[in-house]
Amino acid sequence: MKSADLIARARRIRLVLTDCDGVLTDGGVYYSERGEEMKRFNIRDGMGVERLRAHGIATGIVTGELSPSVRTRAAKLKIEELHLGIKDKPACLHGILARTGLRADEVAFIGDDTNDVDILSLVGFAACPGDSTSFARAVADFHCQTPGGHGCFRELAEFIIAAQP
Repeated sequence: MKSADLIARARRIRLVLTDCDGVLTDGGVYYSERGEEMKRFNIRDGMGVERLRAHGIATGIVTGELSPSVRTRAAKLKIEELHLGIKDKPACLHGILARTGLRADEVAFIGDDTNDVDILSLVGFAACPGDSTSFARAVADFHCQTPGGHGCFRELAEFIIAAQP
């Protein structure tokens, strides 16, 4: 896709949605001896959420996981669109659009794997981390250079912010 077209599409974005594992995290899961699941998040991605908010662009997480650590991270970042345990991401997107009055071309989504392909195909700006699967790469408009869990959300955020008038 041509750079000018990507910039024009990014300019329309009012909501950036993200998968969690493989995007906000590196896809690894840590367990303590007590069985507690822990995930590592990148602080730069959090700053991306704050910077988008400062430019009037909302953010949200749509993930198939039910991890309490994702809920904690979303609360810290004041992310209001938090959708955990979502197996049908397109249906979740349609619900968000109906509730918010946004159009699909005003939404960006960043995802990394096969369970993200359908929602990536529906939004106005589809992105994937630098280390995403070939399935996600095939439908994404914007391929981050940064891998999941290492600032790819921030990279996407900065591209969208730079496109704003």
